[in-house]
Amino acid sequence: MTINVRPYNREQDYDKINIFLQNSYGELGKPYENWLQPRWEYMHYHPYTNANDFHKIGVWEHNKQIVAVANYEHKPGRCYFQVDPKHSYLKDEMITYAENFLTGSENNRKFLKFYPASFDYKYLELLTKRGYKPVEIDKKWCEVTQYDLLKPVPQVKLPNGFKLQSLATENDIYKVDRALWRGFNHEGEPNPADISGRKYLQSAPNFKMALNIVVVAPNGNYVSYSGIWYDSVNEISYVEPVATDPDYRKMGLGKAAVLECLRRTKAMGAKYAIVESGQEFYHAIGFKNLFYKCPWVKYFS
Repeated sequence: MTINVRPYNREQDYDKINIFLQNSYGELGKPYENWLQPRWEYMHYHPYTNANDFHKIGVWEHNKQIVAVANYEHKPGRCYFQVDPKHSYLKDEMITYAENFLTGSENNRKFLKFYPASFDYKYLELLTKRGYKPVEIDKKWCEVTQYDLLKPVPQVKLPNGFKLQSLATENDIYKVDRALWRGFNHEGEPNPADISGRKYLQSAPNFKMALNIVVVAPNGNYVSYSGIWYDSVNEISYVEPVATDPDYRKMGLGKAAVLECLRRTKAMGAKYAIVESGQEFYHAIGFKNLFYKCPWVKYFS
């Protein structure tokens, strides 16, 4: 069996890997190893992703069919594997590839992090043998949780003067930018030059205005935001991003926005929704633990 590895070419490979991820998802509602297809898309259209290093991503092929991918997310240093289950033996070779092409620098130290699924014991054993150590981290930041959409999605009443609406009703990109900037705890006001990045994310092929929900405050500002992506092949939705302005937290706004996203993808046929976070905010909504993908790290200098 001849397996070839080559650099990723976005123009040629992006859609092929979308299909590969959809086909390798596994059993609906169960833990999974690879990224969901929406995360691959979100990574490519995220304004913070360094596309200049895409050629460092490795693609493994057998008979011109993609069987594995070693990729970073926003920038090299944090590596993720997407592997066809029949080719899981490639992970040892993929670690070597990542050590050669996907390392990053942190405090003047060369490093590499991997994010193995908690149930992938062979992968964990490979990392241990190569000198990788688990990172001390609050596990809520590496928990994958799931919402059962086969059950009813509750309604949430907003405080007087606030309303839910989708970007299909109004897409004020400056209000979107401010909601996300403040919602992710950045100080001050956003830089108007960042608007191009917000527009780029909205240009993603599966970004749907009707699936991006904002809470509008009485003054007209967007003060909470929830986005969701739908993989119709696997009948699963992926929640990303979610943020609430610090001045408007603890009011149930974020919960209302997320539940509206869930309700809309449920109506489209989604059976489950995934969020890659175990924060109490999501557990309180009704997301349940599925598994963990915690980081393992090795420093080279």
